[in-house]
Amino acid sequence: MTAAARPRTGVETLYLRLAPGDIAFVKFLFEAYEEVATVRTVDKDAAVIVLLIAPDFLSVARAILDDIRRTVRYEEIAAPALPSDDWLMRELDEDGSGQ
Repeated sequence: MTAAARPRTGVETLYLRLAPGDIAFVKFLFEAYEEVATVRTVDKDAAVIVLLIAPDFLSVARAILDDIRRTVRYEEIAAPALPSDDWLMRELDEDGSGQ
């Protein structure tokens, strides 16, 4: 299926760099807020994660991040170069839904 024929996923992505020890906490937190975002670790060594967010929940996800900023230090970053074996993120990037 060509990119033009492929339906858009509508997924927003936010890439964050944070302390390695905070990755599990952020993942657990977003799992508790079901349907807001799915968190994937992009690079465990560099402690980079991506939040895959439905557009309707973008403001909720940002509010959660604003709230945890008091206890979790993170930096929002541009999408890093992705390894070729990460099929999901490659699909999102080809779809134009990535950053």
